[in-house]
Amino acid sequence: MKEFDFMTKEKAREILEIALSTGGDFAEVFMENGTSEAFEMTLGKVSQISYRNVSGAAIRIIKGATEVNTSVTDFSFENLKAKVKALASSFDGVKTTDVKEFSEKEVELVCKPTRVASENAKEEIELLTKASNAAMAAHKEIKQVICGLTRKLQKIFVFASDGTYQKDYRCNMRLSVNCIASDGVTMHSIGKTSGKSIGLEQYDTVDVEEFAKGVALDAVEMLHAEPMVGGEMPVVIHNGFGGVILHEACVHGLEATSVAKGMSVFCGKLGEKIASDIVNAVDDGTNLNAWGSINVDDEGTPSNCNVLIENGILKSYLVDKRNSKIMNHPITGNSRRESYKFQTTSRMTNTYFLNGKSTFDEIIANTKYGLFAKEMGGGSVNPATGEFNFAVNVGYMIEDGKITKPVKGATLVGSGRDVLLRIDMIGDNLS
Repeated sequence: MKEFDFMTKEKAREILEIALSTGGDFAEVFMENGTSEAFEMTLGKVSQISYRNVSGAAIRIIKGATEVNTSVTDFSFENLKAKVKALASSFDGVKTTDVKEFSEKEVELVCKPTRVASENAKEEIELLTKASNAAMAAHKEIKQVICGLTRKLQKIFVFASDGTYQKDYRCNMRLSVNCIASDGVTMHSIGKTSGKSIGLEQYDTVDVEEFAKGVALDAVEMLHAEPMVGGEMPVVIHNGFGGVILHEACVHGLEATSVAKGMSVFCGKLGEKIASDIVNAVDDGTNLNAWGSINVDDEGTPSNCNVLIENGILKSYLVDKRNSKIMNHPITGNSRRESYKFQTTSRMTNTYFLNGKSTFDEIIANTKYGLFAKEMGGGSVNPATGEFNFAVNVGYMIEDGKITKPVKGATLVGSGRDVLLRIDMIGDNLS
């Protein structure tokens, strides 16, 4: 990675020695150079193209329970030394910790982009055109189609006093299709995305036209759906979206960002039963090219598959380096920075329930009356209480063990502590 070639191990060690000179226990430099692009097409015409460059470095020093941070746009060797020296002056002490021998780990690549961009954005525009045309042609009640393609390229370099010396190259690309259906009186909109942690090659195996057509037809069906009647009832969440409820109902409360501060409903619950016996759940950053997968996290820790819940028992939190010491918990490879301008935090990768033993048909047949949440929307959670809410984009009623009429406007509201214990069937059709 040419951007970082000037930073030899000798220079990196010199910077970290300065950082620890006033008594720090740990020091780290995170360097980033990347771009974010967004293409937008409205009704078949390119309506917006944006480009943003993100380049800089973050420095942090930890002493005891205190962490100090700064960020710079100029990450030349001399400037980094000056900024590290200034940051180290936050502490008034003498050197007590040595910089360990650097160890650049051999990492099994789980994200392998091969075609991140095309010449003059030809493929990108063709992709959006296909999706837009297919959605517009799907039904006469489709009045508006906005398609988007976002691409983030990122090169990072992390070196730290614990011996970390790691580089990574990342590519995340996502296609979005948003459709508005109208019968002349009312309107209904639905948006869906398709993305992975690789480049354009992912769409070689995705039927973009069928994907876009499906969004449009769902918008039309939900336009004519009856409003959802609220109440407490069983909910069947379709495959591909079970991770949404796990994400909101539980795993935000397992992130060390909340747990280390005592602000999670799952604090002190390791080894205890938090879900029904049939629940097995993981946070797996090693799924090949998946959206949440990473080769290494933003602290240079290789990605991992972390078992969170095993047969209903809580087995692990998601923990970064700093909180590992506070919590006396192993590091799990879940550290993330929004960019070099932000502090590290603990976040999920790909979080989902493992396969169960029930077929889809069995689950529906065993539901006398309830809601089938075919596709989920956005949501939120309060980690301190476990209370969550999120929207159902596409939903149907289940009556006498059969999927019947479509319904719109459904929102799932509940408490993660209660919901996890009440899961009674899990499908065998993991997606």
